[in-house]
Amino acid sequence: MSKEPTAAEHAYVTVKEMIVTGELPGGELVSEGDIAGRMNISRTPVREAFLRLQVEGWMRLYPKRGALVVPIAPGEAEHVVSARWLVETGSVRVVAASPHVRERLLPRLRANLAEQREIAATGTRADFSAADADFHRLIVRAGANPLLDAFYDGLRERQRRMTTHSLARDPDQISRIVDDHSRLADLIEAADVDGFGEAVDTHMRRTHGLDEGGAK
Repeated sequence: MSKEPTAAEHAYVTVKEMIVTGELPGGELVSEGDIAGRMNISRTPVREAFLRLQVEGWMRLYPKRGALVVPIAPGEAEHVVSARWLVETGSVRVVAASPHVRERLLPRLRANLAEQREIAATGTRADFSAADADFHRLIVRAGANPLLDAFYDGLRERQRRMTTHSLARDPDQISRIVDDHSRLADLIEAADVDGFGEAVDTHMRRTHGLDEGGAK
């Protein structure tokens, strides 16, 4: 039987989601009292959440002034894309060598694609960024390397933040992202590791507004 999350845990998850989805944009200064008021809780769990978010690099605390939401740093998108490319292409190399693993993975990818299409029609940018991140995480988990899986999970919220930011800049690219994902699934089905590597590089760089050709 799972325990109910503490007020501090709830505050942490809520504030982090607000940062990831852009509800609290980078560069904004927020106070414990403001967040406590929005969530209808006391300031103490919010303070604990802010401290945890500072340790993780999402916030920077200034005594008696509030907490600054740390913006996406120059070069961060490049670093995240490069790290993701290494992990995802390595995972696909493992998947390509095992027809049995591909048979298990592909229905999950297709189901996620159906979810993406539904969200693209009726959902929010935040919902789509979560489905997008889940699509890529399914690929990594199929590689069955727990160390890389944990590392990739650590990138997930930064990936979501970047995707949400990109969609706010260009909402029309959602359909292209879904098409890219469908192409990636086809390349996995064909066990085309090199094709996947090139396609996922182009996909990530185009989505996040980076020049192509530098992730490898």
